[in-house]
Amino acid sequence: MSELTICRAEHFNAAHRLHNPAWDEARNQQVFGKCNNPNYHGHNYNLEVRLTGPIDPETGYVYDLKALGTLIKREVLNRFDHKNLNLDTEEFRVLNPTAENIAVVIWNRLRPALPASLKLAVTLHETDRNFVEYDGGA
Repeated sequence: MSELTICRAEHFNAAHRLHNPAWDEARNQQVFGKCNNPNYHGHNYNLEVRLTGPIDPETGYVYDLKALGTLIKREVLNRFDHKNLNLDTEEFRVLNPTAENIAVVIWNRLRPALPASLKLAVTLHETDRNFVEYDGGA
């Protein structure tokens, strides 16, 4: 049977500061610019989670989208929405919360809860023009 991709879109709001503590303030400012604001700044993140796999002949689903929404709420939204990623989350206390790192963290939080037979990809839009995509690097 051929494979099909299903998608679930969600959004969350979070603040962060891009900063490398091994660098001085001048280097951080040069590399991260206004994203290095010591008082943080926020984004309205748009998240797209895609699962690819065969359609189950009994249910007609690749995966139950309601169950996927519940999983995303538990593993991502409840954890990151309306949070300061640097201060309020364990994942980003030492990991720079770039869009790239956030996408990888989200993928790693979702992957263990999904059937291994399904391919998982995450797209995270930080702004309307800037977004990243991660599929586990396989």
